[in-house]
Amino acid sequence: MNRSGGGEMKKQLVFGLFTALSVLMAACGPDTSVQVNTPSTTMQLKAPGPNPMVNQPDGSGLIARAGAGLWHGLIAPVTLVISFFNSDVHMYEVHNAGSEYDLGFLLGVTIIIALLSLFARMRR
Repeated sequence: MNRSGGGEMKKQLVFGLFTALSVLMAACGPDTSVQVNTPSTTMQLKAPGPNPMVNQPDGSGLIARAGAGLWHGLIAPVTLVISFFNSDVHMYEVHNAGSEYDLGFLLGVTIIIALLSLFARMRR
C-alpha cells in the first residue's frame, strides 16, 4: 500500500488549516470587521473592544485578578447555564485587572476542557 499520497494529503490539510487560521487571525485585528448578510438578518463580526471597567473596583471595592479569573473560568460552564435563567449571573467579571484576569479565566476554561476530555477517554 502506498502511503506517500496520505502524507501529501496531510501536508495539504495542515497548510490549508494554517492559511485559514492566518486569515482569521488577521481579521481579528483592531478596527477590522466582517459583515455577514443573509436574506433575513445582517451580522457584523469584529474584534472585542476595550473594557471601560478594567482596574475599576466593583461595588465592594474589589478588582478581580488572576485567581478570580481562574475560578470564574473553572465555573464558566455552570454559570453559563445559570445565566440563561438569571440575568444577574454572568460568566465574566468586568471589574478586572485586564490581561492578568483574562489569563486566569482562559486557564480555568482550559483546565475544565482538559479534565472533561480526560474523563471521556477514561470511560472508553
